[in-house]
Amino acid sequence: MTLFGDKTQDGRKWSTSSVWVRTLLNDPAAFFTRASGLLGRVLQRAQLMIWSRSPLLSSAYYGLLSRTFAREHFAVMQGRLSHRQNQITPGGSSLQLRRNVHRLEKGLIMRPRRPVFAADYIVPTVAAYARLVEGLPRNPEALPEVEWARDVLQTYFDAVGPHADIDRARARFGSIEVPVEAGQRTPYRRDLERPTPVAYDAMLELAQRRRSVRWYLQQPVPRDLIDQAVAVAAQAPSACNRQPFTFRVYDDPALVRQVAEVPMGTRGFAQNFPAIVVIVGQLRAYFNERDRHVIYVDASLAAMSFMFALETLGLSSCSINWPDQEPQESRMRELLNLEADERVVMLVSLGYPDPTGEVPYSGKKSIDLLRSYNRQ
Repeated sequence: MTLFGDKTQDGRKWSTSSVWVRTLLNDPAAFFTRASGLLGRVLQRAQLMIWSRSPLLSSAYYGLLSRTFAREHFAVMQGRLSHRQNQITPGGSSLQLRRNVHRLEKGLIMRPRRPVFAADYIVPTVAAYARLVEGLPRNPEALPEVEWARDVLQTYFDAVGPHADIDRARARFGSIEVPVEAGQRTPYRRDLERPTPVAYDAMLELAQRRRSVRWYLQQPVPRDLIDQAVAVAAQAPSACNRQPFTFRVYDDPALVRQVAEVPMGTRGFAQNFPAIVVIVGQLRAYFNERDRHVIYVDASLAAMSFMFALETLGLSSCSINWPDQEPQESRMRELLNLEADERVVMLVSLGYPDPTGEVPYSGKKSIDLLRSYNRQ
């Protein structure tokens, strides 16, 4: 809004300044309300122009004047601390082990393969493996991770040449007794002779069929179907195979209502969710703040696979954006009993779709707007 210029009102042409004067004379309260709003917008724009002039000024603003990113800063630091302590997650999984075993896999498939590699992290990798094996009686769910790590470590030690640290790790690995036999959970060649099980046309049709459904039949969703969809989600790519997320599923009606009311954007239809999933990222997967956004990338990849899988099982879903702000953060943290390094990524409602319910058309951008080649 400008203070000067022309404005048409009641068929007559008034300068903007004249309109302000008339408002002041006829309705002082409205004048001061409009003036304070204008002043606030002017000051906000001036503030943005000042603090956005450099990265240093922007950091100073968010460090001294705004606490918008304070929760993220705290969560990242808590995640780094947990990672350094090499904690085994509830249920039995070592995020350090997962990362390092995947690094070994990448070393094993390199062309050409180096005769000696991973010497700088093989000792802590075997130590993490030993801890996970020791915890198997308490966490039998960790067995698949132990089996995978055991096979890759064995393949690695068979392939790598002599080195002081590697030899020390090899000796300790050989002394660890595990209740599993050697398997084939190692790098392999894919069978490219077989055609893909899903043709492109079918994949495109599935993508077009999947829509954000907000109206569901009021009937329970079998947990085995949800688990099948999570099994598909587990195959999504993840940086260093850490899979730093969990799917927290709620199907108790009272809990569903409580969870669904926390995020914004669910008013008016949250009351009919048969089930809801909160996808939670775990920053403990990372030793460095450079990876602080990977939880959002990995969890989103898994979420998309999850929603596609639900559609093939006769279920529908709606992705729900998570507002990274108060009071939603505190309410969800208390409701889900989240750890300091755990961050909500998004929510997904799900259920059997109501055949009488409608969905938005949601026109998509054209390929030309979404894609470019070799753009500089």
